[in-house]
Amino acid sequence: MKLVILGGGFGGLRLARLLNNKPGIEITLIDRFNYHQFQPLFYQVATAALDASNISFPLRKAFHNSKNVRIRMAEVERIDTAAKQVITNEDSYAYDYLVIATGASTNFFGNKNLEQHAFPMKSTVEALQLRHKLIQNFEDALHANDATELQRLMNIVVVGGGPTGVELSGAVAEMKKYVLPKDYPELDFSKMNIYLLEGTGKTLAAMSERSSNNSLNYLQRLGVTVKTNALLQDYNGEQVTLKDGTIIPSKLVIWAAGIRGNIPAGIDPSLIARGNRIKVDAFNFVQGMNNVFAIGDIAYMENEAFPNGHPQVAPVAIQQATLLAKNLLHLRKGEKAVAFQYNDKGAMATVGRNLAVVDMPIPIAIGTKLHFGGFFAWLIWMGLHLMLILGVKNRFFVFVNWLYNYVTYDQSLRLIFKEFYRKEEAKS
Repeated sequence: MKLVILGGGFGGLRLARLLNNKPGIEITLIDRFNYHQFQPLFYQVATAALDASNISFPLRKAFHNSKNVRIRMAEVERIDTAAKQVITNEDSYAYDYLVIATGASTNFFGNKNLEQHAFPMKSTVEALQLRHKLIQNFEDALHANDATELQRLMNIVVVGGGPTGVELSGAVAEMKKYVLPKDYPELDFSKMNIYLLEGTGKTLAAMSERSSNNSLNYLQRLGVTVKTNALLQDYNGEQVTLKDGTIIPSKLVIWAAGIRGNIPAGIDPSLIARGNRIKVDAFNFVQGMNNVFAIGDIAYMENEAFPNGHPQVAPVAIQQATLLAKNLLHLRKGEKAVAFQYNDKGAMATVGRNLAVVDMPIPIAIGTKLHFGGFFAWLIWMGLHLMLILGVKNRFFVFVNWLYNYVTYDQSLRLIFKEFYRKEEAKS
């Protein structure tokens, strides 16, 4: 069986590892990067709490002793389902079975100004780019002679009140409280404003009411200005315009308000659902196909429990990959495949030091969730994320960095690589 997997994220990597050294299966894993990225901690790279290498794991290292998995770094140009080939910028790869696990990228909803001026955070490179911009703004503020320009440089706007936006806002607020006044004693940080804009009526809308309320209280305690029912209309690089006419001057807008699937060319447009996701059946087969699968953020599977598809989170991708590995082995033996059922183990988000929220379903009470907040929830959040990070070395360095930050109230990675920053800024 020639199996081609597109994407080395949570789903694609999990599938390849489960089928590693299984006889009769030849696997090609294709990704545009040569490393796996731990997306839940991008915001800590962006706020100088972690180094990019701490949350990145070389794909080839995961398969040092593999006899059947080969890694190819390439950009997928299109899929030819008739010829059963994947065409990339480097080569073409034939397959018997294809698994699309290309994940999702930032959705700017067609707003070209936002796309040009706002900073997304869906890759390690983008997180580094954001870190450089964040620190550079304070360097520029030291030279600002105009009060209006100074305020623009010291205002930070985060758009999107989901886990990413909440965690990022909290991290920046802690920088303002503990770090930045020591780095830049010439600046008056009482004038620094951190805005979190959320289009719905509450933060962490997908979590419980209690978690949503707690997150709002935590953010306000840290000094974040949270604006709910606030819809961003435009951003020109100098000021944010809301639909109600409110103007917020800012040189830095961080966009965490939407994602869309990374669908390779060659997929029938009739199979594309809302959010740019591929319609799949209960076995993760792309609808109407018997040799192409889609898993993770890119897959749109409707059922009674999830009429709008599953949430685009890592546990879904991991569970779908786990079941698909078993089903592919069943297919080789001529056995029946098993339908996918998502086991929701809960949700969590951290807001800051000793501040987090956790919702966990109670198995004996269907529809009921157990809620944790504060320090205990923060410990649960840290423990789970440490377990999910690939590599003993990565876990060790992440833990050491967290311990150092906790004891010293400091981050040690506030570095601007000038040449990199200028090139990336020019691209954006």
